[in-house]
Amino acid sequence: MKLKMKALCVSAITASSIIISGCQANADSYAADVYDTGQLNAKQETKTINIISVLPAKVAVDNKSNKEAAQMFGAILGAVAGGIAGHNVGSGSGAGTAAGAAGGGALGAAAGSMVKDKVIVGGVSLTYKEDNKVFTSTQVGRTCQFAPGVAVVITTKTNETRIQPNAACPDKK
Repeated sequence: MKLKMKALCVSAITASSIIISGCQANADSYAADVYDTGQLNAKQETKTINIISVLPAKVAVDNKSNKEAAQMFGAILGAVAGGIAGHNVGSGSGAGTAAGAAGGGALGAAAGSMVKDKVIVGGVSLTYKEDNKVFTSTQVGRTCQFAPGVAVVITTKTNETRIQPNAACPDKK
């Protein structure tokens, strides 16, 4: 029975490590058509441009908050699982429970630290013509959201361009 409990706890710690290592940043907030509340109902300079080229790109996004959350979750889950295992292996002793909790917490936190500080998400590199000049803007998004032709670019703050999608991605069925 105690051996089964130990195996169960080890399995729980392993499973939580796998789950934790899958944490990724959600980069949706960086997309061109997503705004902060401070940008709502605000006058923003808008221009029409001509998109010349739409190319896939990769964007490195900060994932530090997900890593910290994974470490905390891993430490708590590991401490609980380790405490149960230590209690059962140590014949119900408080020392066994404490040692198991400490070891499990350390292992869980270590598993959470495997989450990367930065993750790579899909983006687009848009080359466009504005007046007689050619520019490039790289943004979080999908290539199917953009097509060569007329589009709208919004300047929300100095040197920030938000080229609004001028195409729609096919529905997933």
